[in-house]
Amino acid sequence: MRSRFSAFAVGDPDYLLRSWHSSTRPARLRLDPAQRWIRLEIVARTGGGLLDSAGTVAFRAHYRDAGRPGTVDEHSRFVREDGTWVYLDALPDGPG
Repeated sequence: MRSRFSAFAVGDPDYLLRSWHSSTRPARLRLDPAQRWIRLEIVARTGGGLLDSAGTVAFRAHYRDAGRPGTVDEHSRFVREDGTWVYLDALPDGPG
């Protein structure tokens, strides 16, 4: 999760696509260069350990867009694909 946030912060769509599960990965990803990602808060997590094959991360990502602050709250699912942790999708229930 932290590496994906960092990729958003530095504008690295190639890394984001590589770290996205093959079944849910979009064909392309365009990042808004005016949006600055500034802070990540991990709210909760489940699984994701050394012997796990799946896990979730609830987070709040802070950004600035045109000088205005904003946040994104998401409860994300991650799974191992070919031995690597990848983003699968967002759960509909949000953080918690």
